[in-house]
Amino acid sequence: MDQQTGEWTFLTNHARVLMAIAREPSARIRDLAAICRITERTAQKIISDLEEAGCLSRTRDGRRTTYILHLEGGLRHPAEAHVPVRRLVELLKLS
Repeated sequence: MDQQTGEWTFLTNHARVLMAIAREPSARIRDLAAICRITERTAQKIISDLEEAGCLSRTRDGRRTTYILHLEGGLRHPAEAHVPVRRLVELLKLS
């Protein structure tokens, strides 16, 4: 459920953050949060979740973080586990 509107949405915040990183791998947490309309704390937690799941890793260059996507793993839900994350990113990377 989308807490702001009380309606459901097709994409989770995890999918939104993943797509935002796919579009801009060097985006700051602040920018990712703004793009996804979530708090910075939520964005940080989601990035940690995605990193723990093996979907991305982080590299540091001074104060800047760049994210590297690892898209060969399957989606998390058992019904879509055979579908690589890459397919979702390719499908949604329309802009």
